[in-house]
Amino acid sequence: MINTRVRAFTFSGIEAIPVWVEVQIANGLPAFLIVGLPDKAVGEARERVRAALTSMGLALPPKRILVNLVPADLLKEGSHFDLPIALAVLAAMEIVSIEELGRYAVLGELSLDGRINRVAGVISASMAAATMKLGLICPAVQGTEALFGGSRDILPAPDLTTLVNHFRGLQIISPPEFSPDHELLPAGPDMADVKGMEVARRALEIAAAGGHSLLMSGPPGSGKSMLAARLPGLLPTLTPDESREVTRIYSAAGLISDDGPLRRPPFRDPHHSASQPALVGGGARAKPGEISLAHRGVLFLDELPEFSRQAIESLRQPLETGQTTIARAAAHITYPARFQLVAAMNPCRCGYLGDASRECRKAPRCGEDYLGRLSGPLLDRIDLWVSVQPLSPLDLMVAPAGESSSVIATRVVTARVQQHLRGQSERNAEASPDGFDLDAEAKAVLGDAARKLRLSARGFTRLLRVARTIADLESSEPVQAQHVAEAVSFRHRSYTGAS
Repeated sequence: MINTRVRAFTFSGIEAIPVWVEVQIANGLPAFLIVGLPDKAVGEARERVRAALTSMGLALPPKRILVNLVPADLLKEGSHFDLPIALAVLAAMEIVSIEELGRYAVLGELSLDGRINRVAGVISASMAAATMKLGLICPAVQGTEALFGGSRDILPAPDLTTLVNHFRGLQIISPPEFSPDHELLPAGPDMADVKGMEVARRALEIAAAGGHSLLMSGPPGSGKSMLAARLPGLLPTLTPDESREVTRIYSAAGLISDDGPLRRPPFRDPHHSASQPALVGGGARAKPGEISLAHRGVLFLDELPEFSRQAIESLRQPLETGQTTIARAAAHITYPARFQLVAAMNPCRCGYLGDASRECRKAPRCGEDYLGRLSGPLLDRIDLWVSVQPLSPLDLMVAPAGESSSVIATRVVTARVQQHLRGQSERNAEASPDGFDLDAEAKAVLGDAARKLRLSARGFTRLLRVARTIADLESSEPVQAQHVAEAVSFRHRSYTGAS
């Protein structure tokens, strides 16, 4: 009887949990069994392993082969167990050295011809392997991705044959190297294309500078989606720590491209038919949702009232905490979700409320009912509300081009630097207002606005954060009365008292 074991991982959200893959080959009726709470993908690994060994000219011994995944009470999901199972079987067949395998953790999916395919979660596995002082065997196409996780002893194997030859000293697998940084392309269209719309442009700049949530309301064709598409061009590139956070989430979701780590804030714009699990995460394998894929970036929800009420109400807690927890009977999985919400909506169902030439017959009830699809607590979490009015064709022809994205982005970066030096938070949208410096006149205006608008405690705090961002854009250390007044102008009167 021969026993071997190889270190592998299962995943809970973006966290890699160490697992032992134990293999026992013993006398008895020929069988290939996998135990230890495997899901269907893991159970099917035996056929892929058998086919991969056959492609190498090897056959499984006519004995009882038992694969045990330890700990046995933890659910094992995913095809990344193929490679550790195959290597543990080969070690039990004394084809590769178990001592050499003991220096590595392993993950990878096998094709029938022995090729090792891309899998999700390589960055998390690399981080866990580095913590355990182990190397990592992974698919060749993900070698650089594994380096980004922190482990430096990486074996990027293209196929099972090459990997076996490496351990037998017949071939050498070269370690991966960091590829040169890819040139950052412009992040979407330019703000110079936007003519007029000065209030909306100002709101977008404030939102970019402080990471504030923004809701744009206006008739069809007024330019709401056009403005949102230009927001990524105003945002600073991700810091190395932020880049690692975001790239790790995309790795866990299996969405990493070959262009290296993500360096720009992500921009996600799901269709309004998206379900609650699609937005906040969940499903059969509790994958990250759109709010987690928008971590450190922007989540744009066009036609906000058209989303299901259950889906948009599920955003309330993540907007406050910066994370989402998916509760299951077997486990609770937490994903980061520090996103910037930008939404757009029509003023009413037909879209033309307030337009004298096209006014619907149901006004104002049409607009009230449409806005009523959004709860007060959700709207109270939105920092900036701006009405976007369309320009006539004549105005579009004669209006000069606006400032370019690069000019506005320079002011945004300067404001972000001031927020960073203040040391409270990366962005004003999450900062505590206790450390904000307000002059006497600003305090008077703020108190008057809070009484007249009947602001909730949350609304008051968010108003103060917006005023702080406006002051940062003007490089003013104290928040002054005009900064508070401008922040008040972006607070919508219909939901200022929500709780």
